[in-house]
Amino acid sequence: MIRQEDVYKIGETGKPHGVKGELSFMFDDDVFDRVDAPYLVLAIDGILVPFFMEEYRFKGRSTALVKFCDIDTKEQAAALTGCSVFFPKSLSNRDENEITWDEIKGFMLIDNNIYNKEIGTITSVDDSTANVLFEVKTPLGDNILIPAAEEFIQNMDTEKKIITVSLPEGLLDLDD
Repeated sequence: MIRQEDVYKIGETGKPHGVKGELSFMFDDDVFDRVDAPYLVLAIDGILVPFFMEEYRFKGRSTALVKFCDIDTKEQAAALTGCSVFFPKSLSNRDENEITWDEIKGFMLIDNNIYNKEIGTITSVDDSTANVLFEVKTPLGDNILIPAAEEFIQNMDTEKKIITVSLPEGLLDLDD
């Protein structure tokens, strides 16, 4: 059985392409191509399932068309539309200390400028622009955005799931 801690998210499946079982695949990390991986892991109804790739070809910088073994019709491919796609950490060529934006969801954000004040829990990361933002749920239930700028991040404890930041004075007051 594949466990969540053994994989990391690299993308999502899109619509079927053609009638022979090909599927579009939007990815954030092309690790599947760099390490010549035989399979990808798809989340289907909350279960992580390996799918062996018959072939794939790039359609753009962040999109590929993939043909999985035993998925031979448009209807079979359509059943896999919208699945999160994961890659096994054991096959990855990334550094063991490297972490993806997706993996920091659930981390506690602490500001060390205000006596280690708990800012909240990271619920998602918006990396759609040049300025990456942590989306954070505060202890009071508010949702705020915090810049994920490298100069603000002081420490990241992946075991305790805590990111310590040093935010500029007044940044937390902007949402008031």
